[in-house]
This record gives sequence, C-alpha cells and structure tokens, in this order.
Amino acid sequence: MVTQYTTRIIGALLLIAFMLPMMSLAQDSEVRASQHAMVMQKVGDTAELTFTFGRPGVKGRTVWGELVPYVSAQDAEATPWRAGANENTTFQTNQDLLIEGEPLPAGTYSIHMFPTEGEWVIAFNKEADQWGSFGYNADEDALRVTVQPVEAPFQEWLVYGFDAIAPSSATAFLHWESLKVPFNVELAP
Repeated sequence: MVTQYTTRIIGALLLIAFMLPMMSLAQDSEVRASQHAMVMQKVGDTAELTFTFGRPGVKGRTVWGELVPYVSAQDAEATPWRAGANENTTFQTNQDLLIEGEPLPAGTYSIHMFPTEGEWVIAFNKEADQWGSFGYNADEDALRVTVQPVEAPFQEWLVYGFDAIAPSSATAFLHWESLKVPFNVELAP
C-alpha cells in the first residue's frame, strides 16, 4: 500500500535525480574571473602566429613588482610569471621564426616571463601544457630573449597583440596596466 508519505519521498527523490545533472551543468559553465582569449596574426602569406592566454584584470591592484613580482632569470630558484592567468600562455607558430633575431622552430610553446624594473626575459618553453609556471623547467626552453618594456596607456585587462605588421615581420606584445612588453618576430630565411 502506497501512503502519502511514500509518494512524497518518491517525488522528492525524483526531483533530486532530475536536478543533479542541471546543477552539474551550472557549475561547469561558471564564468572565470580571468577570461580565456586567443589572438592570431598572419605574417606573410602562410605564417600563423597565435597567442592563447587568460586575461586577468588590474582591479585596482598594483601589478608590476607586487601582484607580478620582479624576478631575475639568473636566479635558479626564481619562479617566472606565467604571462597571463590560469593555464600557461602559449605561443604557436606554423613556421620557423626569428624572435629578436634568434631562431625559434615552428611549434607550440608556453611563455614564461622574468620581469624586472628594467628588462624582461621571455622564455619560450617546449612544455606547452602546464598549469601556470609552477612546473617550469628551464632545461625545456627552446629560446630566451631579453626585451625592454615600455610605458603604455592604461589597459585594465591583459591583452596580447601585434603591431608594426609588415610582409615578413611584426612586433608581438603583451599589454597590461600601464606597461607594454614588445618583441620582434620575423619569418626565418
């Protein structure tokens, strides 16, 4: 004999069974504070250069030297900055390039930066699918270049992009807060 109490329990269990998948979907679709982004630029007819990165916001914080601490690439104990938020920032190229005049073979690289008040070291690392820079291994660097950051208009959300686009070259950059970190990219001969 089915009682009113049993009917209520069965109804409640069915409701829970129905709601669980919906609650799981709601959690999976939660928007990250630092949105995921990609930017691609063609250089020449066939070279495709792509940055994939998380976009943190300044949100009233002091970024350089505090949120992103200054670290030296010469310090073997230093942990570089992941150059974005969440997963590593990656740089992908389908053709061999020269970065600041130094060769970088076609491939996908995680980018790690060693910022200081004067100059920055950018490491292009062969381990492209890391979480942040916590597992960074300098032995896996395909290339390291040293660049000079420049003052720039305020930029709330971190962005990567390309300037000075020419038939066989461009200037790639990171821009966040009031700082821009440019580096020259050209097709390898």
